[in-house]
Amino acid sequence: MLVGKPIIKGTRISVELILDRFADGWSMEDILASYPHITRDDALAALTFATELFKEETFVAVGKVTA
Repeated sequence: MLVGKPIIKGTRISVELILDRFADGWSMEDILASYPHITRDDALAALTFATELFKEETFVAVGKVTA
């Protein structure tokens, strides 16, 4: 872990960083070129990790909740 954040195994690159890059519109190729010490499988594992977190949580759209 990096300051309590999950990382790509064997690196100091956080899962959050990879997800941020995808959210910023980076392609898989952009990420792999910028971080040559991670693999495609590493980047996909970051996406899988985030997906699993959403499966475990219940979310409520705050603007749609009525009292």
